[in-house]
Amino acid sequence: SSPAISPGCRNTARPPRTARSRKPTEILDLFPRQGQWTEEDYLALPETNHIIELSEGRVVIPDMPTTSHQRAVVELLFLMKNYVQTHDLGEVCVAPLKVHLWPGKFREPDIVFMYRDHADRIGEDYWGVPDLVVEVISPRTPQSSGTEYVDRGEKFIEYAQAGVQEYWLIHPTAPTIEVYVLRNRVYHLLDRWGMGEVARSQVLGGFEISVDAVIQGSESFVR
Repeated sequence: SSPAISPGCRNTARPPRTARSRKPTEILDLFPRQGQWTEEDYLALPETNHIIELSEGRVVIPDMPTTSHQRAVVELLFLMKNYVQTHDLGEVCVAPLKVHLWPGKFREPDIVFMYRDHADRIGEDYWGVPDLVVEVISPRTPQSSGTEYVDRGEKFIEYAQAGVQEYWLIHPTAPTIEVYVLRNRVYHLLDRWGMGEVARSQVLGGFEISVDAVIQGSESFVR
């Protein structure tokens, strides 16, 4: 029979700690500190459906997108991809997809387009600088701080510095579509369109789309 254990001699040995039982701070210790992330660290992260970006040595995880954001992304992606394929212009892709702007800077735009002549910039793990980028603004909600500050601020400057030729900024709750074109590394507003109007692209020559089709998913109108 097993020997008796007196109250003063209780077995205090602890079971081995598993990953599930570790404290969150111990898990975080397995990763670099914010400000110290390298491209190698970033690219070694496991695959995920979450958007994860690298900026100034920091990993950035934006809030999950809202319904109006996703609706606009789906509608524009379908229409833009159809136009690009019909005219054999290049390739359109959607987030999550890593885009390498310059050493140490990765973003994941909502939609990207690359000319066929620039296909050498497209890799299996990430893209180089696209010819056109689309960001759809997620509005501020009780659960999210929204993305307008970053989309109009940091990313607006970064995409221009990286040489992205055209930047679409879609605000589903305004509702507007703004298109900016690059001249001398600075973005200039091509135009801003609202409901009942037709937005157009300079990079995708001839591509025109109704704002209603993107914002509300109404009957598609694209030239």
